[in-house]
Amino acid sequence: MCGIAAVVGPGSGAERARFDAMLAALSPRGEVEEVLHDDAALLGTARLRIVDREHAVQPWVSEDGRWALCFNGEVFNHAALRDRLHAEGRRTRSVSDTEVVLETVLAWGEQALQRMRGEFAFALVARDTHRVFLARDPVGVKPLYWARVADRLHVASEVKALVPLGVPVSEVPPGHCGWAEPGADPDLHPWLDLYRLGEGRPVLSDVDEAAAALRETLTDAVRIRVDTDLRVGVVLSGGLDSSLTLLLVRQLHPDCVAFTVGAEGSADLAHARRLTAALAVEHVVVPVRPRDIGAGDVREAIRVSELTEYGDIINAVVSQRLFAAVHEAGVKVVLTGDGSDELFGGYAMYRRVAAEDQRRLFLHKIRHLSRTELQRVDRTSMGHGVEARVPFLDPTMLDLAMRVPQELKQRDGYEKWIVRHAFADLLPDHVARRHKDPMSHSSGLHERIRLFRPLFPRMYRSCGYACLAPLQRDFSEVLRDHDHDLDAAVAAARTPRDLTLAEHARDLAGAVRWNVAAAVRRPPR
Repeated sequence: MCGIAAVVGPGSGAERARFDAMLAALSPRGEVEEVLHDDAALLGTARLRIVDREHAVQPWVSEDGRWALCFNGEVFNHAALRDRLHAEGRRTRSVSDTEVVLETVLAWGEQALQRMRGEFAFALVARDTHRVFLARDPVGVKPLYWARVADRLHVASEVKALVPLGVPVSEVPPGHCGWAEPGADPDLHPWLDLYRLGEGRPVLSDVDEAAAALRETLTDAVRIRVDTDLRVGVVLSGGLDSSLTLLLVRQLHPDCVAFTVGAEGSADLAHARRLTAALAVEHVVVPVRPRDIGAGDVREAIRVSELTEYGDIINAVVSQRLFAAVHEAGVKVVLTGDGSDELFGGYAMYRRVAAEDQRRLFLHKIRHLSRTELQRVDRTSMGHGVEARVPFLDPTMLDLAMRVPQELKQRDGYEKWIVRHAFADLLPDHVARRHKDPMSHSSGLHERIRLFRPLFPRMYRSCGYACLAPLQRDFSEVLRDHDHDLDAAVAAARTPRDLTLAEHARDLAGAVRWNVAAAVRRPPR
């Protein structure tokens, strides 16, 4: 995993100071900074060394010197792709996935992306013509942004690296790729259409068939993500998805550790402690008292995360504490349970929209993960030099989820029913019976952070992130305000709207009542 930065176009060499500032903004994402300069291209990475740590130096340059790659992410099937390259007579000089990305794109063009199984974003530069090929993974686990100043293209992993340009910033959408010609904006198009995954394949309506396919697919998605000689962490809330992730990691990797954040007495700590004790897995608890969270913590979470919705920002405050502890423990790779709620109906909104709209809502949520849950996970983990991997969002899991009917996702009063059923023999009863509880709530920290919600817009604007998008209401609130009419909510969300002063006042009043009551209940020290 890395932070990548590039300035490409005539006279780019004169922008060395600006380029250095871009790379400095991304420095928390890696351990070492590596650069490649010429008069018309400045390329750099802040590299977190995971795969082939000594040899996968970036920007990676092709053997003939014509191409240079800035790559962020992991391609988990790189060994199989390398073997295929060798079978076609192409040489490689490392065992890194970075080189495999470059060589497969040169060998197979855009079709190479279809063969990559991973979480990635990259910029491939033709050093003679200064054309740039940009690409991003199917759901946008890894970020990629671009902006133009005069005839130069600026590319970076995070918005904060592009804010000083003072121009609009654009996102490379998930599952998109395309070329940027010198002096022109990138011409991007989908290389994979999420809305057509599973199309033409049989629906998995049989319970046993669906459960068996889910078990095999998720187990394999975890297996390829723990294929490392490094210690592997698991972000554990004690809920269904993270607990299942820990159970599988423990089976498949010899050295794992769980991390849980929350207030003492919170549901997350209770369930996580119970599970790790039963599994005899090392457990790092990150205790946070609600009163320990202040405006500075919220401001830093907004600066790091760049998030545009209120609920995600609240969760980012919690995640910041968690990943700081992961970094302090010396763990560089963690697995999370993110994505399961979107794929298998974990949110209450799925039960409240019309039955004919459930699949469309499911697709809408997945399509926007890159700027909500996944953005929170990427920024708060990489902001502390930690690589977070998400097995539930493996392409094979996405394809499978598209084929599982809604009645198997929500059944017998449970969300994600088919996940519980598929792993019933592995899951302890206290986990299997636990319902979905949003992260900030179950950690016991939500109401404390909610005190600062009226300050979110000013903090967000002060970071300059309006160059990409404004701060806006959570989509769940937009959907609720339109009586769960999906078409009306989607149409309203096209013009982002912030909370009103009245809504902020009501929100603040509720948070104050909770915090005053908590202070009264607090025993004397």
